[in-house]
Amino acid sequence: MTSVRRLYVMLCGFEIIPKTVSTRNLGANIIMSEPISAYLLDTTEGWILIDTGLDETRVDDPILAQTYFVNRGWKPPPVVLSVHRLRYQLSLLGLEPQMISRVILTHTHADHTGNLKYFRHAKIYIQRKEYEHSFRPQGELGCACIREDYDYPDIDWHLMDGDWSVVPGLDMISTPGHTPGHQSARVVLPSGNIFILPADAGDLLENFRDEILPGESVDDEAALKSIRLLNQLASEHNACLFLGHDPVFIQTIKLAPDYYD
Repeated sequence: MTSVRRLYVMLCGFEIIPKTVSTRNLGANIIMSEPISAYLLDTTEGWILIDTGLDETRVDDPILAQTYFVNRGWKPPPVVLSVHRLRYQLSLLGLEPQMISRVILTHTHADHTGNLKYFRHAKIYIQRKEYEHSFRPQGELGCACIREDYDYPDIDWHLMDGDWSVVPGLDMISTPGHTPGHQSARVVLPSGNIFILPADAGDLLENFRDEILPGESVDDEAALKSIRLLNQLASEHNACLFLGHDPVFIQTIKLAPDYYD
């Protein structure tokens, strides 16, 4: 019996990036407008948020956009419209950040941690390896991480090791490779439908269809193993891969305030 009542897909903006960011050595001349996604789950045990999108204040301010994006190689900066703002989308559901009791980070890249500052009252779950990797000096983290997003002394961190169950119907799957402690999610809905949320284990359909590595990974062997694992789980459970960075897929699904149940 699943404890998940509804799944909301929150479209939190777009990144304008070369396709090679998502597909290793493929599409260098193609510029993609890739969606940024977070996921909200209404469960019998409270509201649970998976990832938090991008910090729009750094996009809105030209100086901050130059500092945090352009100077780090994000050219042009991401696009976050008013309708993409996470707190606005929560408000459409009658929610405020304080009503979210648990937040799960798939990993600590900035398009997943940007709004964590609004959820410091909640329990924050992350893989131990990802946590340890993420608190190295900023200069060792690369351009994808913005340590200020998550380096708060009052965060209630919960460090996880490997696969784990959040609530009945929501399981996290260890999928390292893209980052040391990357994790993906498997969601079982009351309808019996099963969704797998890969996060950045694979951005696009072709990552899974053709077993193409992400543009960047800390461990290529582990990254390929994670893609194959998610493909296997999708096949075994007749599950749908929810590709939160795929610009084609995002146009075919329900977006908040609509939902899956």
